[in-house]
Amino acid sequence: MNKDLRIIQLIDSLDAGGAERMAVNYANSLVEVISFSALVTTRKEGALKQQLFPEVSYLFLNKQGKIGISAVWKLRTFIKKNKVNILHAHSTSFFTAVLVKLVYPKIKIVWHDHHGNRVHKKGKTNIILKIVSFFFYGILTVNRELEQWAKENLFPKKTHYFPNFITSISNKEVERTVLKGTEGKRIVFLANLKKPKNHLQIIKAYANSNALALGWSLHLIGKDFFDFYSTELKTFIAENSLQNFVFIYNSCKDVEFILNQSDIGILGSTYEGFPVTLLEYGKARLTVISTNVGYCSSIIQDSINGILFNPMDSLEITLKLNIILENKSIRLEYATVLREEVMQHYSEKVILKQYLEWLR
Repeated sequence: MNKDLRIIQLIDSLDAGGAERMAVNYANSLVEVISFSALVTTRKEGALKQQLFPEVSYLFLNKQGKIGISAVWKLRTFIKKNKVNILHAHSTSFFTAVLVKLVYPKIKIVWHDHHGNRVHKKGKTNIILKIVSFFFYGILTVNRELEQWAKENLFPKKTHYFPNFITSISNKEVERTVLKGTEGKRIVFLANLKKPKNHLQIIKAYANSNALALGWSLHLIGKDFFDFYSTELKTFIAENSLQNFVFIYNSCKDVEFILNQSDIGILGSTYEGFPVTLLEYGKARLTVISTNVGYCSSIIQDSINGILFNPMDSLEITLKLNIILENKSIRLEYATVLREEVMQHYSEKVILKQYLEWLR
């Protein structure tokens, strides 16, 4: 037990996204190894709240406006009351963390960058980030490219890449989402319905593949914002008579239960940082077919533990999807190898040991 470490995970919402999952994973996993582990969400609660362990202290700030003075003071009070010494801010929550440091200077801020497209992003966000990074104690990044960018553009010397991880303990989920389609022939796509997740390209590749003839169904699990992106997907599904084969479920709380009903996991993003989704697929022993952007190709080795594709090439996706669909022995081999690698290299025990040493 690291008795001198008292850490808050700070995140802007608890919707089912990659950064949000990691905030929950850190909070849950640290409960057993430090004297105080908490999670604070600034603006919005969400589906992932139910995945927090009961032992994790929790606070919702309900921050309003850009500054949110009352939320800042509420967090300061929570920090002082629980003698917190490290504020681990994920993604855009860094701004709230810095405001707290201005009124409570002794807190140490660790910022965790999950933004896979950070190095190509221009404009106000990165300018603000560069200025406020002066207040950071350290920076964590989810891939090497982000680590190098942070070292070159931000202030802290203490910058390190930490891969995302999955927890070995199953979350206590209410198992309620029963997938449609034929058992043993389900493809799951776990991603919120928004750019850059590339859903339409994947649906088109699915429609052009041998999936329909072979009886495979496609299941889209992720928040539906009911916007143009969502409408475009639903229009394509209807116009191509895919309603009985492609299913949209919106955000679901029982992801582990859903994955256990699935056979193939697909990820199609045009950019990624370090997709927790691939680790979740691996843990669930799914066969993975994935985009080759960001850190994906470091998790998935093509034709060894899964298959990679160019997310902008629909024909390539179709051809590679057919390889997976038509060969059960390949599916089983890839799924077995990937699960072993995920549990060996991306478990909480491996990553947390490095994390705690780095904090010192």
